[in-house]
Amino acid sequence: MTEPAKRPLQLWGGVECTVVQIGNEFRNQVEETGHLQRLSDLDAIAALGIRTMRYPVVWESIAPDHPDICDWTWTDERFARLRELGIRPIAGLVHHGSGPRYTSLIDPNFPDLLARHAERVAARYPWVDMFTPINEPLTTARFSGLYGHWHPHGRDYTTFLRCLITECRATVLAMRAIRRITPHAQLVQTEDMGKTYSTPHLRYQADLENQRRWLSLDLLFGRVDRSHPWYEICLQHGIDEEELDFFLEGDSAPDIIGINHYPTSERYLDEAMDHYPECFHGGNHLHPLNGATRIDHYADVEALRMDIPSEELGFKARLAEVWDRYGQPIAVTEAHHGSTREEQVRWLMEVWQGVQDLRATGHDIRAVTIWSLLGAVDWNSLLVARNGFYEPGAFDIRNGQPRRTAIGRAAEALAHTGTFEHPVLDQQGWWRRDGRHYHPPASKAAAPSRARRPILIAGATGTLGRAFARLCAQRGLDHVILTRGEMDITNPASVDAALARHRPWAVINAAGYVRVDDAARERDLCFRANATGAEAIAQASARLGLPVVAFSSDRVFDGSLGRPYLESDPVCPACVYGESKAEAEQRVAQAHPEALVIRTSAFFGPWDRANFVYQVLSDLEAGRAINPPEGIISPTYGPDLVHASLDLLVDGEHGIWHLANQGMTSWSELAERVAAEGGFSWRAGPRLVEGTPRLTSLSSERGLIMPSLESGISRYFSECEVDWTAQRFLDAAE
Repeated sequence: MTEPAKRPLQLWGGVECTVVQIGNEFRNQVEETGHLQRLSDLDAIAALGIRTMRYPVVWESIAPDHPDICDWTWTDERFARLRELGIRPIAGLVHHGSGPRYTSLIDPNFPDLLARHAERVAARYPWVDMFTPINEPLTTARFSGLYGHWHPHGRDYTTFLRCLITECRATVLAMRAIRRITPHAQLVQTEDMGKTYSTPHLRYQADLENQRRWLSLDLLFGRVDRSHPWYEICLQHGIDEEELDFFLEGDSAPDIIGINHYPTSERYLDEAMDHYPECFHGGNHLHPLNGATRIDHYADVEALRMDIPSEELGFKARLAEVWDRYGQPIAVTEAHHGSTREEQVRWLMEVWQGVQDLRATGHDIRAVTIWSLLGAVDWNSLLVARNGFYEPGAFDIRNGQPRRTAIGRAAEALAHTGTFEHPVLDQQGWWRRDGRHYHPPASKAAAPSRARRPILIAGATGTLGRAFARLCAQRGLDHVILTRGEMDITNPASVDAALARHRPWAVINAAGYVRVDDAARERDLCFRANATGAEAIAQASARLGLPVVAFSSDRVFDGSLGRPYLESDPVCPACVYGESKAEAEQRVAQAHPEALVIRTSAFFGPWDRANFVYQVLSDLEAGRAINPPEGIISPTYGPDLVHASLDLLVDGEHGIWHLANQGMTSWSELAERVAAEGGFSWRAGPRLVEGTPRLTSLSSERGLIMPSLESGISRYFSECEVDWTAQRFLDAAE
């Protein structure tokens, strides 16, 4: 065993703590994820077994208005609690920011001002001995000085290099100030080391970016001398020799190099722009190398979707490069994937195992960091858009208190045993599966020979069952979907036989009686399918220790409460269909206390025609009258329902959950919204209604994890298999 491998690999954690200025506004992720108000988050994190954590003492929050007016109230309380919990913080001082309003990354005073803040932090918390003065200086300089996303919104190499030199000088001065108080303090310097690939025509651009990616670390290690390929480029763009020579002493070389690597970190450049989605189109504008002004336009896409040998791609190759270049201890300081839950788990475990492999061959890699423990908001737009798009991490905070996800369960296992198992790990992540490529590869790599356990889905002929099968395939979740002939859910022997035959790891019961208006005259048939069948599946799953998902309805409520219903509200059905679902809930809970029971409402999907939205559009298309029923509901977009259900299943959730798109509406208002979105001219006339309309809309006390209704309706039209606009024009022409 090599020397690094003798030390156990540590699991670190981190909370998303970006404070970034965009225009005249600041965004604070600690505030947006709710951590600003929840001291108890630290106890939940400690319960995972994490004992080292990247944690903010962010300058913009401590001294927002004047460098000498500081408010330490929040950090004093948090750092005291961290110390009580035995968690070692890696103090972060600037995280993708440009500093408070009175400075910026192009301000020559920025380095001295940050050093003053760093000295105060060290003096206030002398027991803290690990620091990241500036997170990802190169990435921040690119996004702030070259791409224009963040303040100071530069779009040229002069601004980019000025930002970078400012950040690196500030890092050196900050560490000098810290070490005057804490001489043994360590610099944990984070950076993204993604590599760029390209077509032959754009190799010059890829070469430039692959030299550029080392620039922040090369500066801190004192390697940017007159022979460095970027030395002359810096001079050409206004950086003085004295500024570059400042770094040659190398007295603030990182003690630990922190690599933040994401599936999108590695890029591929291709001048054939029409081969790729428009969102990836861009170019290099003015090229900085040797004074050249070559301009090219190209697509900049994920390298993982191109036909590149797998051994050249990924965090293992990048970590090995960093080790070979610097020979300094490394940590993976951000391991996160903003995707579906099983893909998040697959990414974390691939990083963990890959690091173990590298350690076994002599690479000194100390830790893997789960990032972000509390998730992140709007990072899918680099914080530029305010859509409230939330990505969970080890916890999901959408009910006001952290709820542990599958990532959290993995974290606890890794922290205590170094291993974690979950059936979703039978399959590889999307970045390794067939079908991910923009262009079919020349040859397919052999898939690993690991037995795969499926999810068993009941209800092959129903809209919900088919939606589950479609999205399980999309998410790389192996599954089997069964018809009534293959598994009669009302026959316990048939259920037992199907489970024995397919050996699933979980069961989703998407079968049942759905004809609400016919239920009163077909009561026995309705109860047999909805209650007896649900009970049979729950009993069989309980005997085998399998998770089970069952579906219920807003019809278990009579609509008289006057507000949206929560999970804890007592059921009070007003129709036979609702009675059957209420009884099903009771039977499932008794048979399988760990079952996940999902109540939903009026779901509509882009792949079926048996729903209200399709019927409205079809009637409008044909010129038929629209007569919506009465009542106020929570319409639910089918794909959102399926995705949220699968996430909860992977998380290991149980009990009753309400899943409906956020927002409530009447059937009539829903018809008007759909008509307007589809471009139809229609408005409901006045209607006389006796009494108060039934309000069976659903809300949740467990977590509002579904998108808004407006978002669901919009995506219905972009994802629907029927092109309503094209069909309307075709009909008009005929």
